[in-house]
Amino acid sequence: MSGAVIEVEIRPARRGDIDAIANLETRAFPSPWRRAFFESELAAERRYATVALDRDGNLLGYLFAMYFEDEMHVNKIAVGEEHRRKGVARALMTRLFDFAGGRGVQTISLEVRKSNTEAQRFYESLQFESLYIRPRYYPDGESAVVMVRTLPPARL
Repeated sequence: MSGAVIEVEIRPARRGDIDAIANLETRAFPSPWRRAFFESELAAERRYATVALDRDGNLLGYLFAMYFEDEMHVNKIAVGEEHRRKGVARALMTRLFDFAGGRGVQTISLEVRKSNTEAQRFYESLQFESLYIRPRYYPDGESAVVMVRTLPPARL
């Protein structure tokens, strides 16, 4: 991890965060989610949505996931370009692991663009393994690497 680690606050996403989330989404992804998708995620059951903020309350990043029974899927994670490689994504993922472990989740999956080797290395550092390639997954035709992390069994 290059760059200085910055102090972040991780908290549940709120409706008031949607403008900043949608703005970051359009800057971070070539095929961004529409604002309405984020709004519906906040209202849906079995969803996990968090934001990372600096000490002034500015959005640094976000993470949206869904879970059911013992599985969880990361739908979206983004960090503003100027805040990358400073521990923000790791903080978001660490909080996700804590949440998942407390609910008996055994596997967490996600997709990452095949060309995004930097993100793949990041997820590997978090003990995700590449399972297979999902051809033509993204709207522009790029394939996705499906990655999975198995969590240790919950202690009773």
